[in-house]
Amino acid sequence: MQIIKGAGQWNAPTGAQNDWVENLRVPDLSVGTYCIPVGGVDTQSPHTEDEIYVVTSGRAKLVTPGHTAEVGPGAVIFVPAGEDHRFEDVTEDLALLVVFGPAYGSRTPDR
Repeated sequence: MQIIKGAGQWNAPTGAQNDWVENLRVPDLSVGTYCIPVGGVDTQSPHTEDEIYVVTSGRAKLVTPGHTAEVGPGAVIFVPAGEDHRFEDVTEDLALLVVFGPAYGSRTPDR
């Protein structure tokens, strides 16, 4: 067992628009924290792994090619590998617990 301290907690980005920290990595999954400040721009591109977001604080819209949804604390979102997605209209500092399966980047050809 391992307790992952700080995972999903707001951490103000320093010197960057957003903040990504990988909190745990094993071959079959990884856990991280992604923070976007109010008014921030989400510049991520589609991932090669399935992904689950848990909104721990803040509010925004999650936009995919087929859907737009308002998200806030407690929302749990599944994004399949390869799906374009972006958080927009961040109206409260957004903190997300992010789970990738398998581990983030493990399906990327150059890794």
